[in-house]
Amino acid sequence: MKWEEAIVDYSNYLKIERGLSENSIKNYQFDLKKLVDYLKASAIKSPPQTIGKEIIQRFIYDISKEVNPRSQARILSGLRGFFNYLIFENYRPDNPMELIESPKIGRKLPDTLSQLEIDELIGAIDLSHPQGERNRAILETLYGCGLRVSELVSLRLSDLFLDEDFIKVSGKGDKQRLVPIAEHTKKYIDLYRKHVRNHQKIQPGYEDFLYLNRNGRQLTRAMIFEIIKRLAEKIGLKKNISPHTFRHSFATHLLEGGADLRAIQQMLGHESITTTEVYVHVDRSHLTEVLKKFHPRTAS
Repeated sequence: MKWEEAIVDYSNYLKIERGLSENSIKNYQFDLKKLVDYLKASAIKSPPQTIGKEIIQRFIYDISKEVNPRSQARILSGLRGFFNYLIFENYRPDNPMELIESPKIGRKLPDTLSQLEIDELIGAIDLSHPQGERNRAILETLYGCGLRVSELVSLRLSDLFLDEDFIKVSGKGDKQRLVPIAEHTKKYIDLYRKHVRNHQKIQPGYEDFLYLNRNGRQLTRAMIFEIIKRLAEKIGLKKNISPHTFRHSFATHLLEGGADLRAIQQMLGHESITTTEVYVHVDRSHLTEVLKKFHPRTAS
């Protein structure tokens, strides 16, 4: 079996058996190709069935000069999964990654925006521009519902259950969840729909997508990044923000307001509570206030 063939088979497995998204699969492919490129550059002819720990250790040493520990850990995790797949399919008896340790990395806390910063970003939107109402609705949806950018651009009119105060979201691995939506967010979605979207010429195949570009097609993830980047520059915001920053802010502000961690987990669509628990570390001063308010020993 050649590397290219193995990567294709593994990609199909990730899509069909694991139900991963196209973006996740591309990331796994990209990391595996790093190893393949290293083997070619080093003139090493070692197929996936027989490659040993020593060669992979040399590869890891080589990439450690180029990528940070967090990226190294991600690449190693991807390689472990790939070789476990080969074992599962009886292509090889062992995993050469078993005794290779991942680099020590600290837990990276997500960047967040304050309520004032969010208001300033939204306030900087030019509502006289044809796409101003759309951009305001986009930011209100990102922050008001805690969506991933991929979930936002995939949101459809048929996913909106505004009378029931919910929207249906298709998350990672096409897993669907219902996310509550507040009146404030619904108001700006309705303004966009009535005053902008209803007057657009929509291209065939895009009739059900909520957020459209000026040509009547689905917005891309890159376009959302660009909208946010320009607004940050406009208000002179020094933080390095992205659409995901609004999701982090959504979760952090809910936690600071006293929301239950399990409820936040459900709204974010995290499979594991440990993923959501990172927000517990964002604002320790809030946790101190919770202890003072609710623990019986602090009253005396």
